[in-house]
Amino acid sequence: MDWFTAPDYWLSRLLVQRGLAGIYLVAFLVAVHQFRPLIGERGLLPVSRFMAAVPFRRSPSLFHFHCSDRFFAAVAWTGVVVSAAALAGVTERGPLWLSMAAWLLLWALYLSIVNVGQAFYSFGWEVLLLEAGFLAVFLGPSDMAPPAPVLWLMRWLVFRLEFGAGLIKLRGDRCWRDLTCLYYHHETQPMPNPLSWYFHHLPKPFHKVEVVANYVAQLIAPIALFAPQPVAGLAAAVIVVTQAWLVLSGNFSWLNAATIVLACSALADRFLAPLLPISPPATLEGPPGWYQALVLVLVAVVAVLSYRPVRNLASRHQVMNTSFDRLHLVNTYGAFGSVTRVRHEVVLEGTADREIGPDTEWREYEFKGKPGDPRRRPPQIAPYHLRLDWLMWFAALSPAYAEPWFMALVTKLLEGDPATARLLRRVPFPDSPPMYIRARFYEYRFTTWRERRSTGAWWTRRLVGDYLAPSTLRRTRGLV
Repeated sequence: MDWFTAPDYWLSRLLVQRGLAGIYLVAFLVAVHQFRPLIGERGLLPVSRFMAAVPFRRSPSLFHFHCSDRFFAAVAWTGVVVSAAALAGVTERGPLWLSMAAWLLLWALYLSIVNVGQAFYSFGWEVLLLEAGFLAVFLGPSDMAPPAPVLWLMRWLVFRLEFGAGLIKLRGDRCWRDLTCLYYHHETQPMPNPLSWYFHHLPKPFHKVEVVANYVAQLIAPIALFAPQPVAGLAAAVIVVTQAWLVLSGNFSWLNAATIVLACSALADRFLAPLLPISPPATLEGPPGWYQALVLVLVAVVAVLSYRPVRNLASRHQVMNTSFDRLHLVNTYGAFGSVTRVRHEVVLEGTADREIGPDTEWREYEFKGKPGDPRRRPPQIAPYHLRLDWLMWFAALSPAYAEPWFMALVTKLLEGDPATARLLRRVPFPDSPPMYIRARFYEYRFTTWRERRSTGAWWTRRLVGDYLAPSTLRRTRGLV
């Protein structure tokens, strides 16, 4: 089956496997560090409570069979070890069955986490990693010729990812059509990074060029991925460069990194050889017959499951980042169909005073990633993912996004819970918890060049009002 193999994509497969392994490693490390305070036994949204209400058939997960913090840690650390082995190439230097088993294990473990992660795992890059990881099961070891059908399925994934994002913009906010969305986006995006301030202050004509370039990368380049080489490779390069620009301008977890890795599936070795001083084996083994049959079954399954995502792409009521199957095998994508013009932030404050009055001293909690202290430069977080910080951005958009985890967060801080405290950069009550916590609602904007020089601040903020009135532990426990 000469049509089945693509020996001139050996370096492409190598990059895809190593890149996905690196992203899985980050994802499992995030789970190791954050699962206990977020979804653990005493977390903000305990998994046990979720599973009591949602059956296995609706949310397949290992945790339906056993659920404890210790077991969750074992799952996450197993993912760390296996993804690290895949990143080092250990799993690809063995037989075909070892490569398939390792990637299938990574997919199954992360699926188990995502399907019980609730609001904290509701982001598009979770299902993207699952879909890409399942396809990686069939990429094969390093001594076997790369399977062309699987590489084409990865291009199909990149197409839906990018084309869906482009269409949602055309159908969404008017500012995408008049090319002005980036007047605001760098400032109002969920989690700015150290360069976002500078990107925001680029000339407005350049922002319009950014939007046009975005349309080229998301509406034209994805179609060209299916053209013969070198057109497909050039289209992939356009996507890679555009995604690298997004990496420089903001913190979007591993979304951009995953897109770059998947786009490499369309880069033939002639593009990559000058950049990678690695040579494939002198001879590549052909795939066994059972494996070829299995890949053809995969192609058929993806084709059938693609019906609803394609119908969604064609719909005027297109939805973003949605799974149509419980295993997240074929999904629909898209982001930022609308762009907020003004940035609001929810700022938590506490006091040790037993009585609240005009002289009450309120101390501010500082999060690791989201804006707080105006003098603090936005940090670089991606590809790591600060799940609580992201949800705080959504909470500022609407209190509806804060249900039901926000009051649980306030309760944990009033209790002085150490696991929850580790999610934050600074807790202003190191010795004993506060008596009251309140949440204030601020409007944030980037400082101008002049303000930055005179004050050293990256942000200015204006108090809008109260988000949560001063609350005691007794009150918040009654609301959780």
